[in-house]
Amino acid sequence: MSPVESVVDHREWGRREYADALAEMRSMRAARRRGEIPDTLILVEHPPVITVGVQGREGDVLPEGIPVFDVERGGKSTYHGPGQLVGYPIVDLNERRRDVRRYVGDLEELVIRALAEQSLTAARREGQRGVWVDGRRKIASVGIAVEEWVAFHGFALNVDTDLSVFRSFHPCGLPGEVMTSVSRERGVRVPIEDLREPILRAWQGIFGAPTGVVGSGAAVQPAAPASP
Repeated sequence: MSPVESVVDHREWGRREYADALAEMRSMRAARRRGEIPDTLILVEHPPVITVGVQGREGDVLPEGIPVFDVERGGKSTYHGPGQLVGYPIVDLNERRRDVRRYVGDLEELVIRALAEQSLTAARREGQRGVWVDGRRKIASVGIAVEEWVAFHGFALNVDTDLSVFRSFHPCGLPGEVMTSVSRERGVRVPIEDLREPILRAWQGIFGAPTGVVGSGAAVQPAAPASP
């Protein structure tokens, strides 16, 4: 099958155990490399889990009683749990000039646009990956991996997340107190469903067309240095 060049797709996984989601995400990365699927955004919510990226573990003291997975994405350790909308874009960077840095910036922009629909002004922070409110409170984490020029893993947006878990360790190497959520910033409980459509509109707006095909190299790339 020839590579899909002009459409994007998405899949709703609901709440799914991290191990199952990770296996399926890796399988979809391989399918995208073969041109069997278009660029696809997976939206999912996980039961409580800690994931540790390639810069993690050394010196980390992680909370007890929560499953831990070492994964191939960039960055250190972070928490996923109920009330957090996780997005795993499976994107062929051959069609986006193999520009990993720009791709990570596009993921941040996706979240920024979605939050704007919730009347929340968010932005990047110099020297830190992710999306921030007032440059001091981190509302979304970004951490990706790239293999054979196909990106996977992605972003985690705290919508109505239990922020107390973050305070029990150093997510992304930061004090847990910096983490915030849409509900906290709005001052009312915001259901996770309220962010799905804004995220999908931003996904279509940013990734709905490729920015230039450069060929189909097969070299395995290390996880991009994007903090979770």
